[in-house]
Amino acid sequence: MRNAIVCAVLVALVACASPVGAADAAAAKAQAGARAWLAVVDAGKYGESWDAAAAMFRTSIGREEWAKALGGVRAQLGGVKTRALATAKSATSLPGAPDGEYVVIQFDAAFEHKASAIETVTVVREGDGAWRVAGYFIR
Repeated sequence: MRNAIVCAVLVALVACASPVGAADAAAAKAQAGARAWLAVVDAGKYGESWDAAAAMFRTSIGREEWAKALGGVRAQLGGVKTRALATAKSATSLPGAPDGEYVVIQFDAAFEHKASAIETVTVVREGDGAWRVAGYFIR
């Protein structure tokens, strides 16, 4: 009887843990996608960051316009000195965006000319399953 109870508890724990594990894996992939994209931005490859962004991002701003705008902002900030994950929140609905799978990720960052900043990177899971940047904001 005791073995049956232990087995039942273990089966219940595994069943409950599976969705969390899947959610954790998705969040990790979303964060990895955001960090890879930020590495392209940090390298000054602003046009390439547009190329690697989500379709909704690319339809909202042209490649040259994005590269010019981001280049101007990042020139004022200087190079990134530190970046640490602050928060990552999943969402299925965001203002001004179609419903989907999103993760809004905030990083505490320091730049050469700005000691404290918050970078917000919104990533979306696209139809091919890849997580791509749909929005980027520095405050």
